[in-house]
Order: sequence, then C-alpha cells, then structure tokens
Amino acid sequence: MYAIVEIAGQQFKVSKDSKVYVHRLPQNEGDSVSFDKVLLVDNDGKVTLGAPAIKGASVEAKVLQHLKGDKVIVFKKKRRKGYQKKNGHRQSLTQIVIEGITAK
Repeated sequence: MYAIVEIAGQQFKVSKDSKVYVHRLPQNEGDSVSFDKVLLVDNDGKVTLGAPAIKGASVEAKVLQHLKGDKVIVFKKKRRKGYQKKNGHRQSLTQIVIEGITAK
C-alpha cells in the first residue's frame, strides 16, 4: 500500500515505514504529525484518486530529526566583463518516518 501525499508544497510517494526528507516542519523531534492532502492511495491494486484530495484519508508520520541538506554552490559569471558572484545555500530539512496510511 502506498500513497501520494502533498507535504509542505511538494508531492511524495510514501508507504509504511518509509523515511522521507521534507522541507523544515514546525514540529519538534519525536512529535507525531498528520497530513490530510492525500492525492492518491493504492491498496493492493485498488487505486483511489482524489479531486484534488481524498476526503477522509490521512497519512500519519513521526518527526525523527531536523538537519541541513548538502551545500549547493551558485556561481554566476559574465565573461570579459569582470563580473563574478559566488553564493552558497543549505536547505533546512526534516526527516520523517511514515507510521500509517488511513484511507476512507
């Protein structure tokens, strides 16, 4: 059984006991969180599709840890002009584990 759920503006394919890195969530480590924007549920070949979300379906998860992603270097240059700009970015992430998928 798997589901496609929208978490913090992004869509993820999740199943029970899977670990997912999402954008930083406001919950503390160890807290439980529920996501109600379930777009699709596949229960052993029986597919339920929402328009846009399935009413009554939810995904239960637990926050494992907060961390920062890998560093991304943004380097801009215009040749023969002497223009160079270097910038770095590290995304704040939250690791969650999916505890269960409840469908209507």
